[in-house]
Amino acid sequence: MDKDKNIVPKSGNLLISEPFLQDQNFVRSVVLLCENNEHGSFGLVLNKLSILKVRDLLDDLEFLDLEVYVGGPVEQNTLHFIYRGDAAIAGSVELAEDLYWGGDFDEFVTKYKLGQLDLDNFRFFIGYSGWAEGQLESELNDKTWIVSDHVDSKAIFQSSPEDLWRVALKKMGGDFQAIANYPIDPRLN
Repeated sequence: MDKDKNIVPKSGNLLISEPFLQDQNFVRSVVLLCENNEHGSFGLVLNKLSILKVRDLLDDLEFLDLEVYVGGPVEQNTLHFIYRGDAAIAGSVELAEDLYWGGDFDEFVTKYKLGQLDLDNFRFFIGYSGWAEGQLESELNDKTWIVSDHVDSKAIFQSSPEDLWRVALKKMGGDFQAIANYPIDPRLN
């Protein structure tokens, strides 16, 4: 595992919570890092499903019967999205091959209404995960997160929220495959 411990996280990496993290916001979470710079970091928890649908959050979009994930505990009055495939929305940021973050929401709605988008390739998030300057680095030093540059958009979109943490670790190979099988409570081992 030591070969990956000095990875400096960058946009498009995954932050995988260590197996015994007890912070309820991040237990067994996989965070897609969207920004990481000298001012701080911004990411979206990929595997924490909310009870909401997009239609519940936005007026005039009752046709959008898409699940909403909890992107994190910060500003849960904001809506974010990622998608996979080609760069279909102006203003999107490419995070990894075949994986994009955000873009012009009005363009998204227009293209959806015209039948130009496959909603199976979109995921919406309420709130986000944020770190102040130096905070993420401190958490990495405390071994709170495992950084992975093994981003697989197919796995992100096709794995169930309950399975994504294990899938992400297994894709890293080596010792991480064993970590994927750790119980949540080590006393149960």
